[in-house]
Amino acid sequence: MKPTEVHIVQLRAMRVASAYGFGEQPEQLAWQQLSAWARPRGLLNDPGVHPLYGFNNPYPTPDSPRYGYEFWIKVGAECEPADKIRIVEFMGGSYATMRCEIAGHPESIPEGWQILARWCQEHGHKIGKHTALEEFIGTPDYLDSLVLILYCPIVE
Repeated sequence: MKPTEVHIVQLRAMRVASAYGFGEQPEQLAWQQLSAWARPRGLLNDPGVHPLYGFNNPYPTPDSPRYGYEFWIKVGAECEPADKIRIVEFMGGSYATMRCEIAGHPESIPEGWQILARWCQEHGHKIGKHTALEEFIGTPDYLDSLVLILYCPIVE
């Protein structure tokens, strides 16, 4: 993966609907839950209004193929929790961001995170304790055309 342009952004606080998966492919589990809830509500129709984020929770470890993944979609005050969907208030924060094109190669994701973390270190940005995020450009239904914006939390 070639390094791409890095931007420093302030992600504003937002209300999100959350779906969680745990296992060897938790992204699929969490996405199935979130899309089943969000699609009939029309929340996947306008990513500008309802951006989609995800993150490891907990992170994978070398001694286990099982880990967690959580999806968030920005929602308004009218959305209520249902079944396995929770409502979370995200406080926002400062981030270094970088575009990561997957193009059917999921190994690009950890490689992109390494590039972004190295960029932060080389440019004097201390890694923050708020949640690292992956913003999905489109939906995770199509790995061949998946594009992420990686959000590395920083302290300014």
